[in-house]
Amino acid sequence: MSDKPSDDDDLQVRRVRHLVKLMRRFDLTAIDLDDNQTKIRLRRRGAEVLAAPMPIAPVMPAPPTMAAHTTATHAPSTPPAASTPVGVFIESPMVGTFYSAPSPDAAPFVQAGSVVRQDSTVCVIEAMKVFTDIPAGVAGTIVEVLVKSGQPVEFGQPLFRVEP
Repeated sequence: MSDKPSDDDDLQVRRVRHLVKLMRRFDLTAIDLDDNQTKIRLRRRGAEVLAAPMPIAPVMPAPPTMAAHTTATHAPSTPPAASTPVGVFIESPMVGTFYSAPSPDAAPFVQAGSVVRQDSTVCVIEAMKVFTDIPAGVAGTIVEVLVKSGQPVEFGQPLFRVEP
């Protein structure tokens, strides 16, 4: 038996990609397909991914608070907010490889200073040869890009810092 993918495999990959596009287009969180020969079950994370960046912001101020106490004893005129990261994070909704542009020779989707809407594509994550466009999920200005193109990312890993 050959390790080379068959035409049937290519057809199945195209079918799954089409289903993923439909899920994004119609904002579906699940699709189950059973045609007596093949069963396909696709699930994607929905609102919980968009809500996930909010809890991270309150966690971040803890280290600057300690710095604020040390600077307050030495220089009370230094504002502690200067070192506190401002904004929310766009997190990776999946495990895969982060790409900042649609192709190697194209410009990045966003960079520091870019203004995004909730539905703006900020990057692509590739997993198992399937490329998924990642929407911002928040409107604002990209303050910082936290990963480099081609870098592997984990589920929930912060990718961008956004000032709403």
